[in-house]
Amino acid sequence: MNNDLGEHINIGKDTEHRLLSVGVNSFAQLKKLGSKKAFLLLQTLDPGACLDLLYGLEGAIQGIKWHELDEEKKEELRLFHQKAKKL
Repeated sequence: MNNDLGEHINIGKDTEHRLLSVGVNSFAQLKKLGSKKAFLLLQTLDPGACLDLLYGLEGAIQGIKWHELDEEKKEELRLFHQKAKKL
């Protein structure tokens, strides 16, 4: 599998490195996992992973900058993030 993560919007070197560290080795794999499952994996490395990271993953999957996510999706992810912090 080619590591093409860094070629996608919202995925900088740090996020790319973290994704690789948890076994997400391609954008196709990220897309298949979805932002929430990928975020939970990343939380194993950094229990304090921020909401912006979750937004960034979702934006990458949608092919848009994270701040362009619609408000409904942001609220869904915000609620998920709150629950994930308690895990």
